[in-house]
Order: sequence, then structure tokens, then C-alpha cells
Amino acid sequence: MDPDKKLLPPQLHVFVRDWLSANNILLKSREGHVLIDSGYVRHVPLTLALLASPQGIGDEPLGRLVNTHCHSDHMGGNAAIKARYGCPIALPEGEAPLICSWDEKTLLLRYCDQRADRFSVDEIIAPGESHVWGGLEWQALAAPGHDMGALVFYNPEHRVLISGDALWENGYGLVMPAEVDPLALPAARATLDMLAKLDIRIVVPGHGDPFTDVGAAFDRAFQRTTAFEADSVRIARHVLKALFMFALLDKQRMRIADLPEYIGTIGVYRDFNALFFRMAPAELAEFLVSELERSRALRREDGWLRPWAN
Repeated sequence: MDPDKKLLPPQLHVFVRDWLSANNILLKSREGHVLIDSGYVRHVPLTLALLASPQGIGDEPLGRLVNTHCHSDHMGGNAAIKARYGCPIALPEGEAPLICSWDEKTLLLRYCDQRADRFSVDEIIAPGESHVWGGLEWQALAAPGHDMGALVFYNPEHRVLISGDALWENGYGLVMPAEVDPLALPAARATLDMLAKLDIRIVVPGHGDPFTDVGAAFDRAFQRTTAFEADSVRIARHVLKALFMFALLDKQRMRIADLPEYIGTIGVYRDFNALFFRMAPAELAEFLVSELERSRALRREDGWLRPWAN
């Protein structure tokens, strides 16, 4: 076991996933088990298997499914879990209207070539509320920036922060440039300021292992924010590389010859190109691929792109 995980209360179990699926955080109690975040739709079979495993809830019922926010890697398993367990789905107050209207651009679904099965909202969680999950009291705190309706959950007793994509060990989830959303980056900084004032012993992030070197994580997050504040094009490059890599992880391979049409067709690449880069689609495609190839995120093989690890 990761030594940091020993600092978590025994009723809290983290299924650490990857970059396509957010971590699944299970809070167990006799009053009803609660799952926070359900991963990506491609990984639904594994998510259901983990939930039904001995480390999960076995054949017991699931009392509630909660989301930190409603991007595809966090809510992609919602529909399947609701179908399997019949449990209510509780969403942040700011996310519920987007799900009710199924706003695929704001949810970064079709607009970014991502997928999720539609589901309905049963309960709403407002910032400032407290909820008892797993026999522990969790404060719901507004954490806009990466997602403007996001919440994080803080337990003062054990000094645990469930941070979603508001804080990772190395940074945080992508934030839109000011030219796309002028409120996003200031909100991300304000969220970091708010979180840095909490007494946190361990962070359970949306991606990656739980970590305890919280001060160093905040330092890195603030440094990234300062760099982004100085250069919108840098943010735009980061956003497109993250979204392109997510698509490649989902598809597992992409034909290189098809990339110019892909970049010219998918809304986020088309819009960002017009705003920031003004390149031919083939040129932007080659730029993104070369950058990701240099960082060993992907590789070219026989006319295809594949994730580096595959």
C-alpha cells in the first residue's frame, strides 16, 4: 500500500485510475455507501467490476453517486451505475442545469470529441453544505476554474481534501484562456487561495495517487497559474494537447493521414486555431503531434498514432 494511503480513514477507499478515468472514491458506511466520481464511459466495465469487488461494496447496494464536477472522465459512468444500482445521483448546483439541458459544448463532450451516456439529476449539492458520507462530515466547497461549477469536499476531522481536478500533485485540470472564458483563470487562482488556507493533511485528487506534500503541490499549482496568466497562447497549447491526448487514449489509435480533417472538424480545435494559431489544419495537427511526441506521450507507428505506453 502507498504509505500516504495509510493516513486515510478506513472507510475511505480510493480506486486510483488513469488520465482517461478519474479516480473513484468510495465512502463506506452502514447508512449507505457513497461513490464520488464514476470515470469515463470507455471504462464502465472496469468501474463496475471495481465497485463490486471485495475492496468495493461486493453485492451490497450503493446509496448515492456524487460528482465533483461533470466532465466526461468524472461522470462517464453515471448512467451505467444508476442502471446497475438504482441509486440517486447528486451533482454540484452549478452543474445540474448543464446536465438537464445536456449542453455538449459547455460539458466538453462532442465539442471536444468526448463521450458520455446521458443521465438525470436526482439531488443537488450547494456550496457551503455539509454532508455525512462514510460516517464522516464533508464540507462542500466551491472550486471554480477548471470547471466553473466544480465542488471539492473537505473533512476537517481527518484533514482530508477530495480535490477533483482543482488540485493535483502536479498542477490541476486544464483551464480555458481568457479569450474563451475570462473568468476561468482568476477563478482557478481564487480556488487555490481558498484551498491553501485549509488545514490539509492528505489530498485525494481526481487523478493520481493521494499525496501529503501539500505545500509543494500548492507551490507548483501557483507557479503554473502565474505562467498561464502571462501567456494565453501557452494556455491554449496546453488545452489542445491535453484534449488531443485524451482523444487518443480513448480511441487507442488515430490514422495520421486523417488528422488534418480531424483538426478542421472538431469544434475546440477549429475555434482555438482561429483565436490563437491561425495555422492550416495539417500544420496545427503536426505541431500538436510533434509536441506530444517530444514529451513521450504518443508515438508514430506505421501511419498511426498510438499512446506511448501501448
